[in-house]
Amino acid sequence: MTISIRKATKADAPTILNFINELAIYEKEADSVINTVEQIEERLFGSEVHAHGLICEYQGEAIGFAVYFFNYSTWVGKYGLYLEDLYITEKQRGIGAGKALMKHLAQIAVEKDCGRFEWAVLDWNQKSIEFYDSIGAKPQNEWISYRMDGDTLIQFAEQG
Repeated sequence: MTISIRKATKADAPTILNFINELAIYEKEADSVINTVEQIEERLFGSEVHAHGLICEYQGEAIGFAVYFFNYSTWVGKYGLYLEDLYITEKQRGIGAGKALMKHLAQIAVEKDCGRFEWAVLDWNQKSIEFYDSIGAKPQNEWISYRMDGDTLIQFAEQG
């Protein structure tokens, strides 16, 4: 069993979009993905990159990905690594690929002197919750996530 993790490259953009679509189907949001290969190429590999991608391979075949970025904790006074998405194809789950990706991300966080490594999980996704519990992660129940997007974001930004 050979699992390897590497930095994603621009050539991986179609593969990443495919994984994003598979993740959206898994999360029961198949119609919500509006991302394109061109947007991935620009936002992950263009001139003003704020997010980074990893590809997880098993026996030379891409079986998953992760996208992450760095934020800043005013209380800790350090950057943090925020995992936006992690996905392993259904047929390859259970071989240790998810754990390998999480460990790789943790190593990046330690190398970059991050004070935190954080992510969110859907409350119904019991398999993922159990996986995160098994690697020692702790849920942060005291916070409520908020989001502003689409027309609401535009209208709020344009208010006088």
